[in-house]
Amino acid sequence: MLHTDIPTRREIEKLADWTAPWSVSIYQPTEAATATPDAGRIDFANRVRTAAESVTDAEARAAIVDQLEDLTDDEDFWRYQSHTLVVHVSPVRMWTFRIPNRLGEALTVSDRFLLTPLLRAVTFPQAAYVLALSEGAVRLVEVTPDEPAVDVRVPDLPAGASDYAKKASITDRAPKGRLQGSEGKKVLVRQYARAVERALRDVLSGRDIPLILAAPEPIGSIFRSVATYGELLIDGIAGNPDQVTDKELADRARHILDGHYASELAELRELFDTRRAQGRASTDLADIARAATFGAVHTVMVDIDRAVPGTVSADDGALEFGAESDSGEPGITDEVARRVLLSGGRVVAVRRDDIPEEAAAAAILRYSL
Repeated sequence: MLHTDIPTRREIEKLADWTAPWSVSIYQPTEAATATPDAGRIDFANRVRTAAESVTDAEARAAIVDQLEDLTDDEDFWRYQSHTLVVHVSPVRMWTFRIPNRLGEALTVSDRFLLTPLLRAVTFPQAAYVLALSEGAVRLVEVTPDEPAVDVRVPDLPAGASDYAKKASITDRAPKGRLQGSEGKKVLVRQYARAVERALRDVLSGRDIPLILAAPEPIGSIFRSVATYGELLIDGIAGNPDQVTDKELADRARHILDGHYASELAELRELFDTRRAQGRASTDLADIARAATFGAVHTVMVDIDRAVPGTVSADDGALEFGAESDSGEPGITDEVARRVLLSGGRVVAVRRDDIPEEAAAAAILRYSL
């Protein structure tokens, strides 16, 4: 079973806002189930030593190593992993995320954190919740990229519509005798749907993970009319889910996720083409960096696998390219992504084939420069 800690948009923005000397980022591939559970800890300990060698300030090095060694010694933490471990640490605090995406390994020491690979987990998390809802039962199923689906415990989740109404059947007279028959049933089903939605809030609040609804009609439409979770997908799983296994739900959910992400990318590419014809889109990295510096980028697509060594001027966004061997700190595209996030823009972390002209980045601008 995968154990995931996917950052929220707000957490990403806090990391983007962080600038301080001796900010260390570690990306390490991990396995949720392995015959050699200590192998991950050993690899991490080696990365800790490498990072320590790059921190030349003795006091900062001691504070960073102390936190990282505490993490290395935490047996419970290493027992529960996902596909990639991401650690951001400074002399004063540390952030850890266990990511279901398989990200490349990296280690940087700079005045800011390496964020672009982590953004992949937010852009396309490859994970979802499935709400299997009928009048007779309800359950929440967690779906991860390649692990078995699991039921999620949701406090105060009703067992079913009649159970919530405390009635033998929801076709009986409605409370206080207001309605009966089909109208009374519709009222009770809507109340049941609201109760389900309220129970889900505590579990889903603050998350950016897609929710897929598996439900027959009319309860599917009724639930959508009362749902407040912003990541509820339009596409759902039709039919009564009561006799459908979690595995079957997960298989169908992954198919829906693939279609959802493909549709998002296609729409983004189409918008890019439209805006470029209007002079409001570019794949030129110098133009993108300048626009990001002045808060003019609405959306930027960045290649998570390609590092462009160099720096971006804080004043005017001018680029200074570095040597290919310079891998000790985040590069140009990472800094562009950081500035876009801090100006309220959207960063879409993708593979090279998904970016127009297979450029290192492609930006849609708020206005022409």
